[in-house]
Amino acid sequence: MTPFLGEFIGTALLLLLGCGVNANTTLKSTYGQNSGWIVTAFGWSMAVFVAVYVAAESSGAHLNPAVTVALAVAGKFAWAKVPLYFLAQLLGGITGAALCWLQYRPHYAAEPDQGAILGTFATGPAIDDRPANFISEVLGTFAFGLAVLFLTAPNFGTPDGKLGSLDALPVALVVLAIGLSLGGSTGYAINPARDLGPRIAHAILPIPGKGGSNWGYAWVPVLGPILGGAMAAGIYLTLQ
Repeated sequence: MTPFLGEFIGTALLLLLGCGVNANTTLKSTYGQNSGWIVTAFGWSMAVFVAVYVAAESSGAHLNPAVTVALAVAGKFAWAKVPLYFLAQLLGGITGAALCWLQYRPHYAAEPDQGAILGTFATGPAIDDRPANFISEVLGTFAFGLAVLFLTAPNFGTPDGKLGSLDALPVALVVLAIGLSLGGSTGYAINPARDLGPRIAHAILPIPGKGGSNWGYAWVPVLGPILGGAMAAGIYLTLQ
C-alpha cells in the first residue's frame, strides 16, 4: 500500500470498529445495548490495535491528524506530507463511519433517540461547558501524543515517525487508559479525523429522524486534539 492508502484504510478500519462499538452499546435494538463504558473503551482500544497493525508498514499508522502534527513538530515527520495524511485520515473517517451505518442500518432506522444516533458517530460533552470540554480534549490528546512520541523514540520504536506493527498493542493500551481515566467528560475524541469524519457522515447519510449534527460543538474535538498534540511535541523536545 502507498502511505495515502495506508492512512485511508487504517482510519476507515478504526472508525468502522470504533463507531461499531458505539452503535452496538447505544442503539436500543442491538444485543449490546447498555453494555457500558468499559466495553466502549475496550472496543475503541481494540479498534486502534487493528488499525495500527494494518497500516503501520505502509504509512506509519498515524490515523490521527493530532499524531501527524505531533510527529511533525517533533521533527519525526516531514511537514510536506502533512496535508496528504490529513486528507487520507478525513476520507477514511467518513468511509469507516458510513460502513458502520451500513452494518447497523436497520437499527438506526428503528432508533427513536436523535442524540443516541449522533453519539454513535461523533463525540459530545457530558456537561456542555465549552472551555472545560476544550481543555479535556487538549489534556487527553496531550497524554496520548506524549506516549506515542516516546513509542517512536529511536531507542524504542523507529526514528522516522513510524509506530511499527509491534507497537500496535502499546498504542491500543494507551487509548484504553485514556478512555477509562479521561474519557467520561467529552467521549475522548483525541483525534480530529475520528470526530469530524463521522460527523460529516452523519450529516449526509439517509438516516430517518437523525436530527442535527451539532456543528456548534465540532470545533472542540478538532482544535483541542491539534493543540494537545503540538503541546506533547513541545514537551517531548524539551525532555530530549
